[in-house]
Amino acid sequence: MVEVPGAFARMPRWWHDDAGRAWLDELPALVGDQCRRWQLVVDGRPWNGSNALVVPVRAARGGGEPLALRLAPPGDEVTTHARALRLWAGRGAVLLHDVDDDHRALLLERLDGSATLGGVPLPEAVEVLAGLAVVLAVPVPDDVPSTASAAADLASSIGGAWEALGRPFPRLQLDAVLRAARARATAPFPDLAVDGDLHPDQVLRGRRAPWLVVDPVLLRGDLEHDLGRVLWSRLDEVDDDAGVVALFDRFVDAAGVPRERARDWVLVRAASYLVWGLQRGLTLDPPRCRRLLDVFT
Repeated sequence: MVEVPGAFARMPRWWHDDAGRAWLDELPALVGDQCRRWQLVVDGRPWNGSNALVVPVRAARGGGEPLALRLAPPGDEVTTHARALRLWAGRGAVLLHDVDDDHRALLLERLDGSATLGGVPLPEAVEVLAGLAVVLAVPVPDDVPSTASAAADLASSIGGAWEALGRPFPRLQLDAVLRAARARATAPFPDLAVDGDLHPDQVLRGRRAPWLVVDPVLLRGDLEHDLGRVLWSRLDEVDDDAGVVALFDRFVDAAGVPRERARDWVLVRAASYLVWGLQRGLTLDPPRCRRLLDVFT
């Protein structure tokens, strides 16, 4: 029987999710059931990100290779996740070995769950993330949701959300966000894959490559789409505005993306997550996102 990490059980995503809390209670039994289906044995203590429990496992017979069993909560689409991993096929991302849609389970290559980019000096981590964004930018089918569509959705919704939340940032900043969102919604974009959830804690040390992405969200478009998240994830480590801009420049230079387009995406993503976080009562990330708006407007 595995023990669900306490930090995972206490995450804000479960605060208003009855189905999710029930799933947490069932997790030890669900792990056992899935191990029987795939003939696996548990091979260590589980770890987690924000979206799933991951259990180190091996094949029950023959002392098989080290693998990782990932179980997702109700409502999470493992089919979409599996599609993303199949598309990348190990290029910059964890390898997929098997999928069980009915039980929201993935069998993955084993990475080092104790070593993330969150433990690497921030300038180096930003450069690694920029390099991964480039590696992940492979051709992608045109039915994959686009970054332009995400920008259009924000442009149409953020004004109402801003009013409903009591105008949590100045009108001038809202106007800048709207200009950026409309620009990114209407400009041409490449048919290339983008990870829409790129940040240090979603990148683990691997064996066949130094760093690999886990839990990616597959999008199509501008590879710097999630630069805002790259910055806000560890923004508390940066003392002043000049330091924030230096990290922005480091990503832009390493990824080879247009500076103005990258600035647009920082504004769009920071405003989007700021509003989303306030609507859900989060307390840590909204101030970081607000700080990005202050720096880049």
